[in-house]
This record gives sequence, C-alpha cells and structure tokens, in this order.
Amino acid sequence: MTPQELRAFCLSFNAAVEDFPFDPQTSVFKVCGRLFALTNLAGRPLKVNLKCDPEDAVRLRTEHEGLIAPGWHMNKRHWNTVTVDGGLTDRLVRELVEDSYDLVVAGLPRADRLRLDRP
Repeated sequence: MTPQELRAFCLSFNAAVEDFPFDPQTSVFKVCGRLFALTNLAGRPLKVNLKCDPEDAVRLRTEHEGLIAPGWHMNKRHWNTVTVDGGLTDRLVRELVEDSYDLVVAGLPRADRLRLDRP
C-alpha cells in the first residue's frame, strides 16, 4: 500500500478527517474528533499507529513479528504500530485500519454514532 492509498483509505470512512495537530509531517486521521490512525506519510518505511482490541493486538504482534509492534508513543495495550510497506498484505492493512475506525466509533457517545449513521 502506498502512502497515497493509505491516506485515501483513511479518508474514505464516514466523517473521517485529516488533521496535523503535532507537526506538518504527522497526519492524524480522526472521526468526530477522536484519533483512529496516525502516520507520517513521507516516512520510510511507512508505518501507521492503529487502535486495536487488546487481545487481538497481542496476537497480531506475535503472528507478524517485526511488522506489527506495540504502538509507538501510544498506550501499548490498545495501539499497534503497523509497518505498511513491509510485507503485510494490503487486505490485512485495510482490515486493521477499518477495525481501528470501528473501535473508535463504538466508543463515541450515542448521539455522535447516530449522526454517523445518517446519509
């Protein structure tokens, strides 16, 4: 997956926006003000921090050692750093991004979730 594809995929979700609260290089993708992906799209190798169910996070780190690691500068229980251009399939990367988005949406207040469901 290229940086452009990662960016486009993150922005394809309902109400997803890109922000740069830390510096001009760090893209932060949010839904309703909550972070679901964080990356430096110019970084090599391309990596992205994604929210993950704690049990899945540990399993993924074991299954994809060296490509999925505890979230860098994040709560290591709930976040993984995923090396996007390091050998993982695009399908798996998309699933991990989607899971991150879904976990964040599930944690939103009910009123925000209802607004996201509207066309």
